[in-house]
Amino acid sequence: MSDDAKHAVFERVERFRRRRPVFDDVVVTMAHGAGGKASEALLDAVFLDVFDDPGLNERDDGAIVSPGAESIVVSTDSFVVSPWRFAGGTIGRLAVHGTVNDIAVMGATPRWLTAAFVIEEGFAIEDLREIAGDMASAADEAGVHIVAGDTKVVERGAADGIYITTTGIGSLDSELRLGADRVRVGDRILVSGRIAEHGMAIMLARGGLAFDADIRSDCASLNGLVADLLAAAPGVRWLRDPTRGGVASALNELAVAGDLAVSIDGESLPVSPATAGACELLGLDPLYVANEGKVVVVVAPDDTDAALRALRAHPLGGDAVAIGEIVEGPTGLVVLRTPFGGTRIVDLLVGDPLPRIC
Repeated sequence: MSDDAKHAVFERVERFRRRRPVFDDVVVTMAHGAGGKASEALLDAVFLDVFDDPGLNERDDGAIVSPGAESIVVSTDSFVVSPWRFAGGTIGRLAVHGTVNDIAVMGATPRWLTAAFVIEEGFAIEDLREIAGDMASAADEAGVHIVAGDTKVVERGAADGIYITTTGIGSLDSELRLGADRVRVGDRILVSGRIAEHGMAIMLARGGLAFDADIRSDCASLNGLVADLLAAAPGVRWLRDPTRGGVASALNELAVAGDLAVSIDGESLPVSPATAGACELLGLDPLYVANEGKVVVVVAPDDTDAALRALRAHPLGGDAVAIGEIVEGPTGLVVLRTPFGGTRIVDLLVGDPLPRIC
């Protein structure tokens, strides 16, 4: 197929993808929480129509709410992971790390957290102490303070043990702005390390699988890594922590928000042999599996080497690699180059392969 023919096919696909979906669902399903097309449809049809605010419409991980000499970034997230204890972390550590990371990838310095707990009747006090202790140690590691909170108890059977909501507040230098609108053709795409480990660790913790693998969640706070990166590479344009929906969903978000064409190299994707094997056995693509301690970076070409050096110098970024670049077109698409010289479109998922992973 000629390049012109390929381009025409991509353009037709993109016109189809950009159509606003008809939302006629009558109940919420697990797919609405997966971070894919169903999540986007729910967000558009319910929340954005009602909460019509410019900051919310940006669809970033946080909102800049107080422009001035030092702006304020606010982000909130709920954590319902099951089971609440898994290799590499717990729901308590995840609740701190997840919100710290949402603040950090906005380019801000996380400073304070609030925490709200919904606890099911019958939940063990010893387990609750463990979760609270994990939150305290994670906050100490990230250099943030938990300054307010709330606790609710619901009847037995009305929740699955414990749910936690954290809200983070951070400070942002008014001179620093990251976003899809800053990304340009030729910019490089980096990832800070091996992907898909959190989602697979959760799957293994749930049991019932016919294999064992030494896979631990990458659950960690990224604010130190991001601070080092931004100090070393002023050409950083955009950051995202690829949680629900994985790297694929993060890059699709970038492509649509910036009207950009994203090209990634399938051979460059960093996946450990254990994780790759587990994904293959379960029929999962590592690109779509959640991470909780990785960052995807878009950086100007001239700053690529500096960015990689900064990432690799940090304990959380030793396996950082370049995985692709921003190309001319077709815009709005993420395309993966296969080892055999072909290409395939990396679209948003429709369903929910791994429910309740965060």
